[in-house]
Amino acid sequence: MQLTIFGATGGTGRQVMEQALAAGHAVTALVRDKSKLALQTPNLTVMQGNALQPADVAKAIAGAEAVIVSLGNTSNNPDLSVSTGTQQIVQAMQTQGVQRLIVVSSLGVGDSKNQVPFLFKLIMWTFLRKAMRDKEAQEKIVRASGLDWTIVRPGGLSDGPRTGQYKFGTDPALRAGQVARADVAEFVLKQLTDRTFVGKTPAIT
Repeated sequence: MQLTIFGATGGTGRQVMEQALAAGHAVTALVRDKSKLALQTPNLTVMQGNALQPADVAKAIAGAEAVIVSLGNTSNNPDLSVSTGTQQIVQAMQTQGVQRLIVVSSLGVGDSKNQVPFLFKLIMWTFLRKAMRDKEAQEKIVRASGLDWTIVRPGGLSDGPRTGQYKFGTDPALRAGQVARADVAEFVLKQLTDRTFVGKTPAIT
């Protein structure tokens, strides 16, 4: 499958990209700094650009069968960069007729607020307040897009190998816990061929 990935230099996005390539998918990754993605493989196209720029986004999405968004906030990004970039991605997909969209968000966003521990909830809405508001806005854009979307909400992210040992689903009783980025990536890629969670927000923990 021809995939476009946004956020491929981040921890989870890189796992998605590497696993997608290993599975035989063709990947286009839009990155701000190509030096951060030095992989050499025939199935990978690395484009330098910015998810906030409509022309860059449109070029990256051209020819895609599905789009995966794993954007995050960094210190050198403007406020609301995640939701603004997602808006550009959605608009380009609508224009080009690309329907499948998978977005990595976070448990604690939207109607999953009560699925995270109280202490983490305090951290999210104090120190991480701007980032969480950005995620909230992002999810609203995706829900209103009219695309075949899935919003994946991980619990606390950790590094380490893929284990295959995780829980997932839309049951609000599912509580946030540590989950490896590699496992999140595996679950994200499964959504390319499994339509169980189209139009839904599964947690993974």
